[in-house]
Amino acid sequence: MIELNNLRPTPLVEMPNGIRPGSGIFATQCFFEKDKRYLVNAASGKGKSTFLHIIYGLRTDFEGLATIHGKDVRHFSPNDWANCRQRQLSIVFQDLRLFPQLTGLENILLKNGQTGHFSEAAILQMAERLGMAPYLNQTAATLSYGQRQRIAILRSLCQPFEMLLLDEPFSHLDEENIQLASALISETCERQGAGLVMVSLGEEFFFSYDKKIDL
Repeated sequence: MIELNNLRPTPLVEMPNGIRPGSGIFATQCFFEKDKRYLVNAASGKGKSTFLHIIYGLRTDFEGLATIHGKDVRHFSPNDWANCRQRQLSIVFQDLRLFPQLTGLENILLKNGQTGHFSEAAILQMAERLGMAPYLNQTAATLSYGQRQRIAILRSLCQPFEMLLLDEPFSHLDEENIQLASALISETCERQGAGLVMVSLGEEFFFSYDKKIDL
């Protein structure tokens, strides 16, 4: 369970018209349960990535309260965050954050190796489903942006998690590849009994949602 109570990111507080009146997330109380799917819609520059980065522990410049399983994230130790990011939260960053000098497969195995969640054969099968098997031995720097997005998606799925955070993960994919990736994400979440939070400019893609929220 993730709970936000009167969360107000400092950059938005300091920006004229930064927090939208009536926001379903900022300056109010909201909950995200592990077996539910949430769509968070907002225009560019309204704090979608900031919201996810606070949940994932990458930003502390906020007012209010953010808790994971009842514990204030401000009180998480480095070990708490390491465990949380290995077992509870997974993320696809908007800017992907792959290691460019490593191959696609090495980027995935680096994450999977922390928990041994999947066999390499299972990872190859998942890559095949997304059309990425022929490109796994190329360095991330030589892949197209859409190919890198699919590597980042695969990497995010190769760990245990209770909630998957998706920061506009399909921006460089065509409809066919979005549908393939959405199906793989949905199946993985269902198998783990996990939820997801998708932030979007308004697109719903191929998921069904338990709740849609305007940021």
